[in-house]
Parts: sequence; structure tokens; C-alpha cells
Amino acid sequence: MRLSAGAAKMTAVVVLLLLLHFALGPWLGDRRAGPDLLLLGLMVYAMRTSPGRAAVAGFALGLMGDSITVLGFGSGAIAHTCVAYLAAWGRAIFFTDNLLVSAGFFVGGTWFRDLLLLASGGYLWGGALVWQLVFWSLVKGVTTALVGVAVLFVFREWLNVRMSE
Repeated sequence: MRLSAGAAKMTAVVVLLLLLHFALGPWLGDRRAGPDLLLLGLMVYAMRTSPGRAAVAGFALGLMGDSITVLGFGSGAIAHTCVAYLAAWGRAIFFTDNLLVSAGFFVGGTWFRDLLLLASGGYLWGGALVWQLVFWSLVKGVTTALVGVAVLFVFREWLNVRMSE
């Protein structure tokens, strides 16, 4: 099975983001606030594919992320699968070629993924859970959205992003 030129370019961007996630992750600052390039790559893919393919990719990337964590193995797979599936369906409802809408998708996807991770992994309770969701997850979402908008802008030709206002 051969990839079309557009699919090959999108795959290259997603693979670049995944490699950067693991290569640059420790140098991007506090893990709670730094951009999540793994989720960003997943959402870029999910917003341009079918919900079924997005869910499979989310499951695979969630397992990849779970492989380097100590607690809650499988919670990342569940969370990434749900976020990818919803991002692919959301593409049908919202106009995702708009950079502001895409930024909102990235913030919302990051926050929802964190909610699912924290709920299924049982990491935090009480005030720590609320603080994580109200502050750190939103900060991580904003930094992920800033990097995501930059990626969409730089690779707009490869990803077939129309710059709309």
C-alpha cells in the first residue's frame, strides 16, 4: 500500500513531533507546563483522518507514552484513544483549518486527556487534583496550542491548512 504525497508529508510531520517529544522532552521545562508533543502529533493526525484510524493511533501512542511511566499503565492508552476519536469527530463539526479553532482543539484536547489520565490513573486526590486540572493542565494546553499553531503555520503546505480568518 502506497501513501499519497499528502499522507506521506503528514506522516513525516507527526513522526517529527513524536521524535521531538522524546528527544527534547527533558529540556522543555517542567513536564506539568511544557508542550506535549506526543499529544500534539496525535491531534494533528486525528484532525485529518477518520475517527477509527484516529482511535487506533491514539491507542498506539497512548501505549507508547505509558511505556515510560511507572504508574497507571493503560490509562494513557484509554485517554489518548478517547481524545483522538473525539478530535476526529470534532473536525466534522468545527472548521479546523482556522488557527484559532485549532488552538482551542489543542487546549481542549490536552485538558480532556489530563482529566481522563487523572481519573483513570488515580494519581491525585482532593485539592491536588483540582489544582492540576485548573492550573497545570490549562498551562500545558496553552503551551501545546502555541507549539501546535506554530507547527500548523510552518507546515501549512504539507498539511493542507488554509489560513482563514
